[in-house]
Amino acid sequence: MMRFILLLSFFLFLFQDTCFSIEIENRDIKHNVSVKTITITVPDKKTSITIDYSNGCVIKQLSLNGKNTLSPSGVYTGIRTSNATFSSADDNKHITLTKNANGITLSGISYGNGTISVKEVWDFKLNGNKIIWDITRDYNNAASLEDMAFPKWNFTDLSVWKGGIMDNGGMVWCKYLKQVNDTYGVHTGGVTFWNTESGDALRITAKTDKGKEIASKYSHSEKNEFTCTQLVTDTQLKQRYDLSRFVSGKADVFAPFEVKKGKLKVSFELQYVDYNREYSRGTLAGIDAVAVRELLNTTGRYGVVDNNIIGANGWLTNWKCLHEPFFAQIGMAVNDPNYTNNMSATLDQERDQAMLGDGRVLSRWHNAAGDEIPGTYNSKTGYYEAMWGYTIDSQTGYVINTSEQFDLNGNVDWLRSHQLSVEKALDWLIKRDSNNNGIFEMMNDGIADKKASDWLDIVWASFENSFVNAQMYEALTLWSKCERILGNQQKSDHYLAIASRLKTAFNKPVEKGGFWSAAKQQYVYWRDKDGSVHGDNLVTPVNFAAIAFGICDDPKRIALILDQIEYRSKAENLFHWPLCFDSFKREEVSEGNWPFPKYENGDIFPTWGYLGIRAYAKYDKAIALKYINNLLDQYKKDGLSSQRYSRTTQLGLGDDILAGISTSITALYRDIYGVRPRWNRMGLEPNMSSTLNGTKFSYTNRNTVYNLELSVNNYLMRTNGFSIKSKESFGANKAGNILTYYPHNDDVMLLQINSASNRSINMEINSWDANAYSWTVTSPDKYLFTIKGLAPGKKYELAINGVAKHFTSKNDGSFSIEHTCKSTTKFAVK
Repeated sequence: MMRFILLLSFFLFLFQDTCFSIEIENRDIKHNVSVKTITITVPDKKTSITIDYSNGCVIKQLSLNGKNTLSPSGVYTGIRTSNATFSSADDNKHITLTKNANGITLSGISYGNGTISVKEVWDFKLNGNKIIWDITRDYNNAASLEDMAFPKWNFTDLSVWKGGIMDNGGMVWCKYLKQVNDTYGVHTGGVTFWNTESGDALRITAKTDKGKEIASKYSHSEKNEFTCTQLVTDTQLKQRYDLSRFVSGKADVFAPFEVKKGKLKVSFELQYVDYNREYSRGTLAGIDAVAVRELLNTTGRYGVVDNNIIGANGWLTNWKCLHEPFFAQIGMAVNDPNYTNNMSATLDQERDQAMLGDGRVLSRWHNAAGDEIPGTYNSKTGYYEAMWGYTIDSQTGYVINTSEQFDLNGNVDWLRSHQLSVEKALDWLIKRDSNNNGIFEMMNDGIADKKASDWLDIVWASFENSFVNAQMYEALTLWSKCERILGNQQKSDHYLAIASRLKTAFNKPVEKGGFWSAAKQQYVYWRDKDGSVHGDNLVTPVNFAAIAFGICDDPKRIALILDQIEYRSKAENLFHWPLCFDSFKREEVSEGNWPFPKYENGDIFPTWGYLGIRAYAKYDKAIALKYINNLLDQYKKDGLSSQRYSRTTQLGLGDDILAGISTSITALYRDIYGVRPRWNRMGLEPNMSSTLNGTKFSYTNRNTVYNLELSVNNYLMRTNGFSIKSKESFGANKAGNILTYYPHNDDVMLLQINSASNRSINMEINSWDANAYSWTVTSPDKYLFTIKGLAPGKKYELAINGVAKHFTSKNDGSFSIEHTCKSTTKFAVK
């Protein structure tokens, strides 16, 4: 008997120094008993974590593609009170390991003191190639905490990741956390960290109990680590320093908070992501697709300050300008539903907090006072009027962004919730026409006021401002379409009539009260109340806006302006357009704008690049593409991490980085590739050139993935439910078995195809004009074809594979016919 006991003891001794494996449905979980570690590896071996519970409990390694990303500090949980810090890494010999259905459970994790103590249970499970980590925390008392780690991820250094794409559409760019304790905090929990060189990415998806709040902060630690800390609370965290989301040199960004006695749970899903595949921009012939991807995932997303705050300048300086009309367009190019949802919420917040009772839209949001007209800063909301003057383009910016955002979210109820506020914003500006000439006036009368009236905030543009009025034309025309969709045709016609009158007045010669200078072959910037004309120094956003927004549609004027701008740009070999080509007069600008070229009096501001691309796209695509490629080249040099560029050196200037500096690339999608979603369809209106032939990429619009193939006069849109090939612009949507085709992406006519089965409907458009509406169906099925938008009660000829018969359209201008297509079938209506 004694011999048996000795042998058993010997084998137990050997066993405790070895590893054993728990095989759970072919998924690998290894437990090293002697050193108390567990290594969990997903089936494809891309992701692996090692948990050390020998002396406290810490995730010591998190490996992607075999490379550990963590510092020695690892990943742990914890709390900080006013006088002490406690964590799961603290000495604890009572942690126990048990198996659960799909993994393992660590319990007995405890830390704290007599005032507040925490007990935690960590559950790890495998779900495919994802590791699920559930943390259940139990507080023994209610308490006030200064900080918490729920958990804290300590990565090796700031080079492990280029940045992280957050689940509110924003991003943290590691290089912006330059100093120790530089910290950026946001009210969202999920993030995808990526490394551009390796293509490896780590996605952390966070889920909390219903009714709980999650926030994250990203920081540069004293050990030069890059850290991500999640916080889970009962109520939304407030900022510690004013409304600052980013703070320099301080590890704390959130204010102290209360926790309740009891349990709280959070679940994290860890997943390896092939960044190059997941965020691929496809095949962009003639365009650096990698630069496009990186620009939109960094600079393009940088304007997301936090939930409900998308704009620019961006999170580093805690600034958002409401007088910028292009953030819905940036969302169109970024093509992330999280950005889209956040932009909708941003406009909701601006409607509720940044609009005054009379319809005036406050122009800015900032984390602290100091930039405002005295008495206008709201310390609770952060919205205010800019110190430089009443920047009236906040009225038009709100309307344009709301109208374009509706095309992205497609939510009619959301649009209706903005109807009264948009009407108030428009009517506020419409009332500002004291001389009844059809041009809307600013709140400053002349340059002697030394006040601004638009985005160029230290140029004393006054009274009748052409830049704001060109934006007003765009706002009126866009919103009139929204009013029609909301069923208010009277209001739609009302705003269109105002826009038409504005267009007429705008295009009059300066001698007759308009903005066109025949002598200078350009639109001037503004007219003071005394009648004096200012800004004939070829101000690019003014002239680009006139063309891009369609208030100038005279081909001769367009040529005069664009040829002149390109001649001047080439003469100086500028990589992008300056705000103006010649100097303002000394009395027309702030002292900080002098001498020329300096700041807004001559420097290069790519923020307004999208207006230039849109203006040139239909005039000379080669010029538009040149400046798109120039901007991509600049991004590869410096990440566009500047406010502007020097006119003389063309080097970046200013610490106040502008997210809008990416707009030339958003215009690549809108105005070159022609990606034009509408609220009820996906639209394509390309302006392709031969150098771009063979462009292929996917685009997701409201959960439907559209595969697009673009060449000159050859456009293909394909989904799982249909494919359409056309030589001209079009829009399409499939709901159930009904495919709707919108010729030229307009609402004037449409073709509906109702199939008997749920198979894909494949067709090619041969022509769609007054001579013939012709299409070919290549997918066999029984179909009901309906055309809407024909002349009411008129006779037409329908030819099916050349066999003609006649019909008369209904009184509503529609016509329907059933036909079974057994093979390729051509239809033509004349």
